Amino acid sequence: MNRRLPAQRYYRIATSVFFFVQGITFASWANRIPTIKGMLQLNDASLGALLFALPAGQILGLPLAGYLVSRYGSRKILITGAILYPATLMLLGLVTAVWQLALALALFGFFVNLMNISVNTQAVGIEKLYRRSIMASFHGLWSLGGFMGGLVSTSMIAKNISPFVHFVIIWAFTLLCLIVFYKYLLPRDESHESKQPIFVKPDKYILNLGLIALASMVSEGAMFDWSGVYFEKVVMAPKALITLGYIAFMSTMAGGRFTADYFVTKFGVKNVLQASGVIIAIGLLLSILFPYIVPATIGFLMVGIGVSSIVPLVYGLAGKSKTMRPGVALAAVSSIGFLGFLFGPPFIGFIAQMASLRWSFAVIGLLGLSATFLSRNIK
Repeated sequence: MNRRLPAQRYYRIATSVFFFVQGITFASWANRIPTIKGMLQLNDASLGALLFALPAGQILGLPLAGYLVSRYGSRKILITGAILYPATLMLLGLVTAVWQLALALALFGFFVNLMNISVNTQAVGIEKLYRRSIMASFHGLWSLGGFMGGLVSTSMIAKNISPFVHFVIIWAFTLLCLIVFYKYLLPRDESHESKQPIFVKPDKYILNLGLIALASMVSEGAMFDWSGVYFEKVVMAPKALITLGYIAFMSTMAGGRFTADYFVTKFGVKNVLQASGVIIAIGLLLSILFPYIVPATIGFLMVGIGVSSIVPLVYGLAGKSKTMRPGVALAAVSSIGFLGFLFGPPFIGFIAQMASLRWSFAVIGLLGLSATFLSRNIK
């Protein structure tokens, strides 16, 4: 790196890399779900129930992650999470039984929160150094990682490379990123020695932010876990294009996050959040009414635009809480938001089993729209 760069630029680059690592790790798993579903011979309902294990692990890990970040600082916890989270991919690649998949997913979810809360706490601290909105751009690197993960997965699937070999390659890449960039992380959180207590009851404002995050995360979860299945079973896409919906979603989610800070500055947080909920609903409606490759792909592109700014903006608002430490406030909002990941995947699976995936996506569209109404209380 250029030694003449200011310290805050080092911090921003390094933290951006870890957001990218987080995104490519999750995308690597999400795009191999149809493969592992077929290997274990799971139906939609069974897959939905098993996917419950990942957000369950996330929910269990959130209070601990918030405590550890507040107690030891985000830098140490981020380094730990960046080691354990990608490494768990290899366990997912080795599963041969349903119980093994459930256990591996729970660990995967648990470790993602060590990384998620710590990397967002780093981002909050760096945003304060810049004194302007940059949170969405960090999450844009997460989405870019997810987009690249989708492209790599598509190549691996086309070449019939096993999930385990695929995941070993991803793990090696993330380990290299850790070795190169860990030294440039923000050394201390701004509020690390704050007099604010570690444990405090969330106020109404934090609870509302959590509900907005939940509305978005339900929609994100639908794209992450079911986009491949939707294109395979509903759109009837050829094998080479099964991941097209996911890639479309991730591409616009990444692009939206890189431009969200501009729109927030121009139109305000409230207006951006309200518009996002409407766009999610329209995108899902389009893919439901016209389940063909072109319109479904356009619909998924719109969903990506809609969800792109919600979570980073909500996290940024939570990190500025006057009543809670940044790490704890983020954990509180994430705890509520991740309920969307917790209940979304099995909910989709059960409705799909009783009716169809198209009905499942219709319900998710309504939940995404609720972000518009919840955002009325944002100042």
